[in-house]
Amino acid sequence: MVSTENPAPSFPKPEFTGAEAGLQEFPSSKSRSYNYFKPRKMRATVYEDVTFDVQPDPERHLSQGWIYGFADGPGGYPKDWTELKSSDWHRFLDPNEEWEQTIYRNNSNVVRQIQLNLENAKKAGAYRNWAGSWVRFVERHLGAWMHAEHGLGMHVFCSEQRSAPTNMINNAIAVNTAHKLRFAQDLALYNLDLTESELAFDGSVHRSVWHQDPVWQGVREAVERLTAIGDWAESLFAANVVFEALVGVLFRSHLVMQVSARNGDYVTPTLVGAGEHDYERDRSYTRTLFGMLTGDETHSAHNKQVLGGWLDKWVPVAAHAARELQPIWSQPQEKVVTFAESWDASVNGLRTLLSELSLDEPKGLA
Repeated sequence: MVSTENPAPSFPKPEFTGAEAGLQEFPSSKSRSYNYFKPRKMRATVYEDVTFDVQPDPERHLSQGWIYGFADGPGGYPKDWTELKSSDWHRFLDPNEEWEQTIYRNNSNVVRQIQLNLENAKKAGAYRNWAGSWVRFVERHLGAWMHAEHGLGMHVFCSEQRSAPTNMINNAIAVNTAHKLRFAQDLALYNLDLTESELAFDGSVHRSVWHQDPVWQGVREAVERLTAIGDWAESLFAANVVFEALVGVLFRSHLVMQVSARNGDYVTPTLVGAGEHDYERDRSYTRTLFGMLTGDETHSAHNKQVLGGWLDKWVPVAAHAARELQPIWSQPQEKVVTFAESWDASVNGLRTLLSELSLDEPKGLA
């Protein structure tokens, strides 16, 4: 006889297993304030909270491996995108502690100050005191430098900032990108202001100078070669350690900042000084990053060898670009500094940076 009773419904029984990440012991596992990382000080800063582990990787929390990948290679942030090696890429923290709020706050303060300076200069008729040769210098050479800043920002740093293996490194490089693009924009707006002033100022000549003037072709070549580097760390090292020290600081600090006032110009130094301040901050994180790599307990010797090779490769390129600029030192009416003095100051700056990174000076630097 067949039973007409309905069988009791059955359901799958849940099996509770310990997820690998949940079973791990973290620095604050037993704390009321929970973090997956150990702060540099007693308490985590806002910078650490909003940047650390925003992009985790399999070496820290992604026990299942990268959750996305590329069609022609490994997933995530491959470490072979640079020849340099690190025992722990996550050890890098930006000494400037840049995050979203600081980026907007710092750049808005710079832009506000520059705008006030330009408005005051126009009201005071400050441009009337410029020497004629200085007007030509600014329209040709400061205008040409705008292209170098934009090229570095858009095509060097911007392309690097996705490739580094941690969010902290990429974040610092992204701020570097913003600095360069903002400074290039500052120079462009300054060019427009001068074009509309009482000066006989040609605001379009900078394009032909950048493309055709022989003194700028070394700089142009160097910037274009920097854009073609595939290794993100080589690109950063060649740009921020070598090119900026031997060419950027040479032009901005050891020429424009030195001779502007003697030629009746008290406006340009405030603008160019903002660009120099940007580089001081960018050099700070660059020094910290490469110092971490040259001091790595496992890969120090390898990294120093690689960086030494990059110095041998890029110092001649930057030195050639710098020496091609030499004729413009004689163009201002008041010449308070020679090219030799400016070059020596730039070389000494690079030597100091290399010493801080425990790197040997390349041959032929002097």
